[in-house]
Amino acid sequence: MDRLKPAPLILEPGRPGPPGVHWDGQGLHVAVSSAHAHGIELCLFDPSGQVETHRGLLPGCTQDLWHGYLRAAPDSALGRPGQLYGLRAHGPWRPDRGQRFNPNKLLLDPYAREIVGEYDGGPEHFGHDGNFPAHPDPRDNAATALKARVVDDRFDWGDDRPLRTPLADTVICELHVKGYTRLHPDVPEPLQGTYAGLAHPAVIAHLLGLGVTAVSLLPVHHAVDEPRLLAMGLSNYWGYNTLGFFSPAPRLAADPADARNEFRRMVRAMHAAGIEVMLDVVFNHTAEGDELGPTLSWRGLDNAGTYRLPHDHRSGYENYSGCGNTLDIRQPRVLQLVMDSLRHWVAQMHVDGFRFDLAPALGRGDQGFERDGPFFKAVLQDPLLSRLWADGKLIAEPWDLGPGGYQVGSFPRGWLEWNDGFRDTMRAFWLGGATTRGQFAQALAGSSQRFQAQRRTPMESVNYIVSHDGFTLRDLVSHDFRHNEANGEHNRDGHGHNLSWNCGIEGETDDPEVLHLRGRLQRALLATLLLAQGTPMLAAGDEIGHSQRGNNNPYCQDNEITWIAWSRADHPLQRFTARVLALRRQWLPLRPSWYTGLQDANGLYDLTWLRRNGQTLSNWDWTQSASRVIGAFIGAPGRGQRALLLLFNAEPEDTDFQLPPGLWQPLLDTADHRVGERASLPQHGSFRLSARSMALLAGTGLPSSPSSTRPGA
Repeated sequence: MDRLKPAPLILEPGRPGPPGVHWDGQGLHVAVSSAHAHGIELCLFDPSGQVETHRGLLPGCTQDLWHGYLRAAPDSALGRPGQLYGLRAHGPWRPDRGQRFNPNKLLLDPYAREIVGEYDGGPEHFGHDGNFPAHPDPRDNAATALKARVVDDRFDWGDDRPLRTPLADTVICELHVKGYTRLHPDVPEPLQGTYAGLAHPAVIAHLLGLGVTAVSLLPVHHAVDEPRLLAMGLSNYWGYNTLGFFSPAPRLAADPADARNEFRRMVRAMHAAGIEVMLDVVFNHTAEGDELGPTLSWRGLDNAGTYRLPHDHRSGYENYSGCGNTLDIRQPRVLQLVMDSLRHWVAQMHVDGFRFDLAPALGRGDQGFERDGPFFKAVLQDPLLSRLWADGKLIAEPWDLGPGGYQVGSFPRGWLEWNDGFRDTMRAFWLGGATTRGQFAQALAGSSQRFQAQRRTPMESVNYIVSHDGFTLRDLVSHDFRHNEANGEHNRDGHGHNLSWNCGIEGETDDPEVLHLRGRLQRALLATLLLAQGTPMLAAGDEIGHSQRGNNNPYCQDNEITWIAWSRADHPLQRFTARVLALRRQWLPLRPSWYTGLQDANGLYDLTWLRRNGQTLSNWDWTQSASRVIGAFIGAPGRGQRALLLLFNAEPEDTDFQLPPGLWQPLLDTADHRVGERASLPQHGSFRLSARSMALLAGTGLPSSPSSTRPGA
């Protein structure tokens, strides 16, 4: 066959939807959305993906959905599962009007279930002429363009079903599929850094041993590398550059040709162990970038119907993501794309929840963020997704880069939100930044100033000290400054305001006093996080002292900077983390509902804040930053009938903390690993609270609250 002239493909009109290419056992239903195209062609390829064998126009168009049906021939593999295909779109080339049709460019189906090929960022993949951007590029890129593969979506899930772990019991671990197991010594080498590696019994045993109930995976949607990174020999390791919202990334699979089912087997193994799987999803932008970016899918199919374009500059893009473009959720077909993708990952891939990157972009209407906007309404009424909403497994990163983009506390009731206020306050309190005891108490008790007034629950605050974005926990106490030279941006990228402290020496050291102090601070930060009111999130590797050598923006580092070094694991820190999480499970010190500051029938306040002399904090005390000593008397803990006491001392010297009346059983002291590991004698009077440490004590035989004065809140 002449590879320059594919054979004509005759399609029946078929039916208008659902979008994508679907095998029904006899042929392929094809549907592609475009409100501005003049015609859409289906292009079929040989198994190599380099030769276009057939091409034909989709004959039907219903409400901007182009559709056709390809009946499979009995004696041919054409048009069956395994078939490689792409799309070509015909229409006007008018960038000034937002139209960028170029039929010389093979386009990826936005609903592709599997994506094959390697994107190299070559100039032939750009719809515009590199020298004259106002003109279309005439080269045909079909031989090297990414292709979609038709799938047969059947899979034997056995008795797998949603776990629906209550929020009060949920402990999230954020991790990267590759980085978590790439250097794991107990995972067979062919499986390291893959979905199969994550499902390995040794990995699951580690998560269970810690007390983790859910993993939040950095993006697994098919992503490509930006041209800038490719030119520097780097890659978008984190994966926040999505091209396929329905396709698991093959580069994270031990067998790239079986990535879809390998991902499913991983989910099934996690569920069998009682661990939920949540995905970090990026619906705020796509991998096509700004007006000088490549034409890979949506830009060539319906640019103006996909992206937010300025009213007075239709050739550009509204860039609320910081990545060049912003998906226009106001468009019905874009909203449908997002909803269909979410449903697909729940129904076909059995995931348990989602973390939405730069989530305000999904709620942006004409006048800014709308907490009751079309996206939130669509999720709430959806039979599948509303269950995740009810279970508290929809998590927002509550900021984007557009006007009014900081929306912490403003998402709908039932949604969880990353709470950067908790992160910054706890870092400042323990590492010497500017904060007050009042701010610390607010953050520890669910950030009521942000959530309670909106009729949200404390558990809707996702508390974290460290996430993928920034220093690791070990680096947080080892570096005053970022060290991002390897990223190729002259150390200008990444956060400059980290609220970190190197404990006297920048970076690695063998000074025993510095190492001792760093270890104590790591334990104090971890215990504060895991015993606070809200839903805790650990960053993978923090429990074993993982370091990224001071790089606080390693999104492009697919190497030992980001891969967790299990051979250098801090096992005492690992055991400590597991012990604190066991205490959380047993006691849940701060309950899942708001505290009132009122007394019960026994005269106990449900929550009282204390000075080191045992008296309640006065109004003046709340505003003071000089003192870093505070106690929380919890008369109504989450589990059990015994009152609890949380004591915090972030100062550089030991102090005596006057205990409330009665006997107090020490359960945890972050400065002394022996406390709580075996039975300790109950104490009364005062408790010696070591410098830069916290303690948890359980009370027995308490006559009343520590003071008759009504506590502050």
